[in-house]
Amino acid sequence: MHSSNWDNLRYVLSVIEAGSVSAAARDLGVNHATVLRRVAAFEAQNGGAIFDRNANGYRVLPGKEALVQAVREVENAVLGVERLMLGANPQLSGVVRISSTDTICQYLLLDVLQTLKAEAPQLEIELLSNNSHLNFARMEADLFVRPAMTLPEDMIATSVTPLVFRAYATSADLDKWFRLQGPLARSVPAKWLSANVPGDSMQSGSDSFVVLSRMAQSGAGIAVLPSFVGDRVPDLLHLADRMPDLEVPIWVGSHQDLRDIPRIRAVRKSVIAHLSGPRTQSPPA
Repeated sequence: MHSSNWDNLRYVLSVIEAGSVSAAARDLGVNHATVLRRVAAFEAQNGGAIFDRNANGYRVLPGKEALVQAVREVENAVLGVERLMLGANPQLSGVVRISSTDTICQYLLLDVLQTLKAEAPQLEIELLSNNSHLNFARMEADLFVRPAMTLPEDMIATSVTPLVFRAYATSADLDKWFRLQGPLARSVPAKWLSANVPGDSMQSGSDSFVVLSRMAQSGAGIAVLPSFVGDRVPDLLHLADRMPDLEVPIWVGSHQDLRDIPRIRAVRKSVIAHLSGPRTQSPPA
């Protein structure tokens, strides 16, 4: 496939998945006009419009589903070749992109970077801090370090010490809880809050455990936090009688096509070794 056609296809697929040009532009790291231009070019090259454009976003036109499926198959084939070609490079050098949550990046992975720098100074490690999951089939990252109960079938991963969630506040007398918002609203502790805390006891919160820890530190309410965060914040108390410990596995892994690339395999082993101790449950001594 001509490179310009493949580039345009990427933009079309991003609009399909995101549902709007603005959201696709954010995901791709480009401006709104670039996405519009690429989509228009793809439609001109492939026989006309494929989107219904309205105030609610972009939707695939009726009758164009087969085209969308064909586009996805092309994408999978091209990315599969690219992943396999990456594996042909035997040198332990280059860039390895690690995707994780903002909390794990700040509290756990910064030390890993120092270890990796000493072990393999020729490697360049990039931390992608985002509480939303990236698309590993498209190689938006090479490795992930993520808490999850289950993983997609095409991911190869190892579970390290689980992430432990607990309730924290400046006083045991507080009765208002902070909500988990954004991507955190689908997490295990968010489901526990929904099932066990009345709605009138909830108040606005955040989509970041780092921010939630500061909100709890202000004395305004109870926050559910990873224990390695809550145990380190001054003035916060662990309210063991208000909520049981909730455990979620932390997975270190990659797409199955990338597992044997030397630099990715080496970084994966180092991260697994670093996170397999008790550090995700309590602060270091």
